[in-house]
Amino acid sequence: MKQESMFKSKYVPAKEGSGKLFEEDWVANVAPETCLGMTFENDEARRAHFTEELRKKLQDPEFRKIEGFPIGSDEDILNLSDPPYYTACPNPWIADFIAEWEAQKPEQPKDKHYHREPFAADVSEGKQDPIYNAHSYHTKVPYKAIMRYLLHYTQPGDIVFDGFAGTGMTGVAAQMCGDREVVMSLGYQVKSDGQILREEIDENGKNVWKPFSRIGVRHAILNDLSPAATFIASNYNTNIDIQRFQKEANRILAEVENECEWMYKTTHTDGKSTGVINYVVWSEVNLCSECGHEFVFYDVAHDKDTKKVRENFSCPHCSSELKKGRLDIVYESIFDVRLQQIVKRPKRVPVLVNYSVGKKRYEKLPDSNDIELSRKIEDLPLPEEVPSTEIPDMQMMRVGRMQGSGVTHTHHFFLSRPAYVLGLFWRKVNSLQRSNVKSLLQFWLDSHLVNLSIRNRYRPEVSFPYNPLTGVFYVPSMVSEPSVFPAYSNKLKRIVAALSNFRSNNYNPVQTASTSASILPPNSQDYIFTDPPFGENIYYSDLNFFVESWYRVFTNTKPEAIVDKVRQKALTDYQSLMRDCFLEYYRVLKPGRWITVEFSNSQASVWNTIQTTLQEVGFVIGNVAALDKKQRSFQSVTSPTAVKQDLVISAYKPNGGFEQRFEHEVQTEEGVWDFVRTHLSYLPTVKVQGNALQFIPERDPRILFDQMIAYFVRKGYPVPISSNEFQIGLAQRFIERDGMYFLPEQSAEHDRKKMSIGRIVQASLFVSDEASSIQWLRALLREKPQSYQDLYHQFIQETQRAWNKNESSLELSTLLEQNFLRYDGKGPVPEQIHAYLSTNWKELRNLPKDDPALVTKARDRWYVPDPNKAGDLEKLREKALLKEFEEYKEVKKKLKVFRLEAVRAGFKKAWQERDYSVIVAVADKIPNNVLEEDPKLLMWYDQAVTRMGGE
Repeated sequence: MKQESMFKSKYVPAKEGSGKLFEEDWVANVAPETCLGMTFENDEARRAHFTEELRKKLQDPEFRKIEGFPIGSDEDILNLSDPPYYTACPNPWIADFIAEWEAQKPEQPKDKHYHREPFAADVSEGKQDPIYNAHSYHTKVPYKAIMRYLLHYTQPGDIVFDGFAGTGMTGVAAQMCGDREVVMSLGYQVKSDGQILREEIDENGKNVWKPFSRIGVRHAILNDLSPAATFIASNYNTNIDIQRFQKEANRILAEVENECEWMYKTTHTDGKSTGVINYVVWSEVNLCSECGHEFVFYDVAHDKDTKKVRENFSCPHCSSELKKGRLDIVYESIFDVRLQQIVKRPKRVPVLVNYSVGKKRYEKLPDSNDIELSRKIEDLPLPEEVPSTEIPDMQMMRVGRMQGSGVTHTHHFFLSRPAYVLGLFWRKVNSLQRSNVKSLLQFWLDSHLVNLSIRNRYRPEVSFPYNPLTGVFYVPSMVSEPSVFPAYSNKLKRIVAALSNFRSNNYNPVQTASTSASILPPNSQDYIFTDPPFGENIYYSDLNFFVESWYRVFTNTKPEAIVDKVRQKALTDYQSLMRDCFLEYYRVLKPGRWITVEFSNSQASVWNTIQTTLQEVGFVIGNVAALDKKQRSFQSVTSPTAVKQDLVISAYKPNGGFEQRFEHEVQTEEGVWDFVRTHLSYLPTVKVQGNALQFIPERDPRILFDQMIAYFVRKGYPVPISSNEFQIGLAQRFIERDGMYFLPEQSAEHDRKKMSIGRIVQASLFVSDEASSIQWLRALLREKPQSYQDLYHQFIQETQRAWNKNESSLELSTLLEQNFLRYDGKGPVPEQIHAYLSTNWKELRNLPKDDPALVTKARDRWYVPDPNKAGDLEKLREKALLKEFEEYKEVKKKLKVFRLEAVRAGFKKAWQERDYSVIVAVADKIPNNVLEEDPKLLMWYDQAVTRMGGE
């Protein structure tokens, strides 16, 4: 997608000393530009007008009170911004963009009704796309993965919001929905009229292509708390002249290299030739705890044969056995000119020089000239463009090797040579007039800051030169100092290649603020895709401080949704902050529309927090699927509990019609069935994986019951129906297929798919407590009614694998007696047992249900009761559970082992009786992790605390 150039070239007298008479210069294109209904002489005039408007807003104290307003001066915020498209603060023009986009939408028939089932397919997209890799960030969702969701849920011209936008991949995806080639690369077909088709299996079992969307750009509004993130996002989502950018970057690269090439010269081992340094390896100096002698870590610990670091090695002086993780670091005191004080830092020495003579690469030990060169560079004054901001106390400065790193200010992250060269690069870029090209030049420079710092590890077994640990501050024992010039030369080529055919005239506005204060109009967004922070997975504001110091505009950490010990934010604080963000999402999303939440955290407590807060604000969860990013982060590779796939929650905002009906029906049973009917219409009808239909858990009667209860409770109403009554009513009003419930038209589609595909795969069950044990037994007995003896060994085997340590152990007999029925040989054989026996034994077919042979074979088998006959069982079980709950109420000490189902039953009864203090009192006796990891308990508890606060 090409665009008109915002610049034009002309020839002017060349600079003195260049050796040329003339050189090509670039000036702003004088073509008029229209923005938000106003016409300007050119892009420069547009920028000047809106910059002055933003300057006025920044002087308004109320504007600066918007939650999440970044920390920085007016001038620094203005220097980073490109209003009205990008503001390094809240964007005052967001509502204007929305109004303009809505006005551009074609008029729809009044009877047109938006309806989408949740996107139920599991998505797998890699991270090797050139656009994705043009700039690195701590976490990113591949834009092609997001495209699949946008194409499913939206139409061209629809408005998409991402409140945790990071680097703006949702905006890239929105633009790419208008690119035919990219859409087809997802495996879709695109017809000449713009219809997009995907492959499905029809009722005859044949693969057919069916339309589901239309090609065309979607509009995106991008928000993030971090100025570093929104600046990257703005460069991905604005119109830039790539030719002009490439020319300016090459000019700056050549000028800085001309000034600093002497810093990268080294003498070849022949003593005559001059080589060019590719990288220098620096090693820490350590102290032997036994003899007190110093030694160079690289010399002793680095295995030159395997090219790896030994875990154990000997002191070169006393031969004592040493361990890598227990070494003392030698420190040296130096005068820090920038800070005007003496500071201590780890002693580092150069140990290896990798260089090139011509096209051939060599390695050598540093010689006296190399040592002298390093000293000469260190004596140079640091360019003022290199920030020396004091680093506040933060989690990333307390972890790993940072406490002994000597890093207290941002300039300490850099060795002298790269720091000096980087300073010159930034000086030349900062001297340019503000423009989109200047922004992309800064984007280019900050893309390599981490790689050129002392965070870059020397890993000789890896050919790639840039190896910092992602998602954490970490200073290694062996630092690789790469040459700045090939780093930026190669990055320039990648950026140009990635963005050359990507640009369009479509701008996606970007703002810097808290998601909970988006300043968007209510009910204005057609769809939301979001990848929020998860607990303490990644400390975004800590990590972004490193880059933001170069712009002098910093993240406001107060509203950051995170679990952070240093900032005293616990899981409850994270939950409260996420609730505020989801509440804002609920406010701005149109009724009946969808939100997709990507989740990447292995902690059940965080997972439940996300689900609970989503539902608390009013969303109803329709589906949970998987997103495989194909490339895993450091944490997910090394942590045994980390999930290998991200989970994706699809939830909807109930439409206004249902909400209004519910207010009138809530006191009656009809409110229950209206909710179920509406909810079923939002659920996926079929989910195909490979050559099999998948069981859809959201259609399971128990899950439907839980969803109904959650909705009533969060609305503050008593639940007007018991579990057994719900099961009976469900069977009377809806159609059951394979343990799932459907609307009539949905069941027909399910039947057609099942006929063509032939089989359905039940979800695998992981038995860890009473509830999952019952679910496991139900699945087992539904398939095959069995005797106690047949079940016993299977039950013992399943429950011994991973039983929760806080859950009371239950006898198989107790579970069977309270949840299932046993045929005692009296009366006709129950239908379920009869169907199983007659299917699997030929001699038992076509026999009456009271035939002696059939009765003998059926006797003592346990089976799943019909809902009409389960009422007495449910009452018996509830009585037993509530009896145990009464005991928990009386216990004075903390509960270590207890029956979780009893607590759930007790909380439900207390809620119905409005006895909220009982819920809170018993919850205080339960271990925090149990409460946080159980969505049902968490729901009752949160609501009880809320109600108590209001009374």
